[in-house]
Amino acid sequence: MILAFPNRYPADDTERRIADAAAARAHAGAAMAPIEALLARRRAEWAALAAPRDTALLDRTEDAVRLGHARLALRHGNLGSDFHAYHNEGHVLEICGSRIDRLRDTLGLQALALRDWCALMLFGACHDLRQREAPQLVDGVGANERASIDETQRILDACGFSRELDADLYAALELMIAGSTFDARPAPGGYQYNAADLVQSGGALASRLDQVLDRRHPGWRADPLIVAALRLALVAADLDTANVAEPFTRFASTAENLCREREMLSGRSLAAGESALPVLGFLTDGQDRFFFELHRFQSDAGMAAFGPGKEANAPKLKALCMGVRARIAVQGLPQTGNQVIDAYRATLADLTV
Repeated sequence: MILAFPNRYPADDTERRIADAAAARAHAGAAMAPIEALLARRRAEWAALAAPRDTALLDRTEDAVRLGHARLALRHGNLGSDFHAYHNEGHVLEICGSRIDRLRDTLGLQALALRDWCALMLFGACHDLRQREAPQLVDGVGANERASIDETQRILDACGFSRELDADLYAALELMIAGSTFDARPAPGGYQYNAADLVQSGGALASRLDQVLDRRHPGWRADPLIVAALRLALVAADLDTANVAEPFTRFASTAENLCREREMLSGRSLAAGESALPVLGFLTDGQDRFFFELHRFQSDAGMAAFGPGKEANAPKLKALCMGVRARIAVQGLPQTGNQVIDAYRATLADLTV
């Protein structure tokens, strides 16, 4: 471990139930079809980069992605009982699919080595594995992220990677997942935090990982393995927050899903009055603040791939926030969170006809 955090996170029931790729296939069944199709497409696309010796790398990467996808589906997705509206297996498909596609289309396949592309896929599948750890930041790295790092390393072990021969991937995944933490500050109410609260944060930790490394791993700048891992961590942070560059209706739906997840974690019912003002704040001032003040691209690659999409979405988001506020002003103060979401959807529909 590069960052050497004091406490470790052991395997839980989900990890024990889905111990390897075979168990992932058996447990998830037909739910694996989308990730299997994506993995087959990646294998074909990467043929231009792969040498015969890379077959094992591709096999292990695919198994690790399967494992991460299935575990997230069971913990917080459509196969389990603790559904998270944003942090579920669909988020794996977003990052491993269209967002990596955009990066490839912008940079060109040859811009990254095969192992780097594999690392990005592994990040997409594993960075949000844990979403229910007791909130605790250590040097800015969240508990969910630290737990996901520990589990990811066990996934790599289970899929045949070597901590010695594949030290670059273990290091990269550690920093990539750590850097995906958002610097969440406590807000009134004391409810649990995860990345659904990114609008309360100071942005991705990736931009400050060099400072964390200075404290925890002095001399890291002379270690090419860590330097390369940090470079990938900046790209990974941009993949994780590239919802800002999605087609606008998709971006707006991610905001709604984050809002639903936030209210669930806060213990507030969307059908109750207690959720009305928090939802209104999240879908207006919160989105405006995240998009225009807190979100920053961390890498040149991320800026090139996703900057134009964000720029195109900027006036649309301004119009959406203004439209929601105007609709609420006409209707009067909302009585429930669901009423705000209805107004949000109606405003979005007006803007996208």
